[in-house]
Amino acid sequence: MDAKPAGHEFVHLETNPIPKGARSGFFSTSDNVRLRYGIFPKQGEAPRGTIVLVQGRTEFIEKYFETIGDFQKRGFTVASFDLRGQGGSDRMIGNSRHGHVENFDDYWTDLDDFHKGIVLPDCPPPYFLVGHSTGGLIGLLAATRDRLMFDRVFLSSPMVSLPGLPFSLKWSSRLVDLARFLGLSNLPVGRRGDREQTESGYEGNPLTSDKKRYMRSVEILKARPDLIVGLPTLGWIGSSLAAMRVANGDDFPARLKIPVFICAAALDSVVDTSATEALGLRLRAGHHVVLAGARHELFMEADPIREQVFAAFDAFVTEQTGYAGS
Repeated sequence: MDAKPAGHEFVHLETNPIPKGARSGFFSTSDNVRLRYGIFPKQGEAPRGTIVLVQGRTEFIEKYFETIGDFQKRGFTVASFDLRGQGGSDRMIGNSRHGHVENFDDYWTDLDDFHKGIVLPDCPPPYFLVGHSTGGLIGLLAATRDRLMFDRVFLSSPMVSLPGLPFSLKWSSRLVDLARFLGLSNLPVGRRGDREQTESGYEGNPLTSDKKRYMRSVEILKARPDLIVGLPTLGWIGSSLAAMRVANGDDFPARLKIPVFICAAALDSVVDTSATEALGLRLRAGHHVVLAGARHELFMEADPIREQVFAAFDAFVTEQTGYAGS
């Protein structure tokens, strides 16, 4: 572990106002990593419980202010944190702009400690996990570990597999592990979609068709450059491939202990939608949908796509809370 970013305070922009009632802070995990978190109280009339929002790789709390507000209006408290190695949390290697983690289970430590130390004492039940991309894979694995942690899990473009791998997940994982064994764990590698968002990067980007929401993320990073994360390291890739292998195991659907809903993007080039569909078809206590015309970041997409995502969320949560949307 190396660099420590600036304070826990949120970036406020006119184009991205801080949600009502927000409070931020730091907490330390059981392995002594400092993570930035935020709690946003419900704004709707009837309390519906708490959404624990788990972000994707490179992301940060401010990026989800609009989405947090959408959950607040539905009566949910929202609790979120920046994963280790990104956002306002401790970075794990000397170059703070390289996304790195040595073991994917470290993210379980982040989530478990956040749930026990912040969510349970400070946020109202019932608890629901909403995870995007890397956060989606974290959520899937969490659903196999503790059936009492969350009532339901709702996932956006979960990282079940990666498109364009030259070999199978098994052999890709073994090759990266060999490189890590040879001392290359901190070496940054990646695709165009793994690089930081910039003003010139909108055209043809793999993340969203909504220019306003794309540029909003760019503006946040310009206001607070310490939040930037670019390419992942071989350590991150190797640990993630190992976790994806678990999620693709024949026995994985039977191990899921709580209901899961998966939203996938038809035009996703960041994660492998076909692998997500294959998992969705095998779910015993869950559902999946593939949204036509959508790119990877469903919560940052154009309004018609976001409306479909929230319609799916409302229908899925209705079964638990009785909330029918607005």
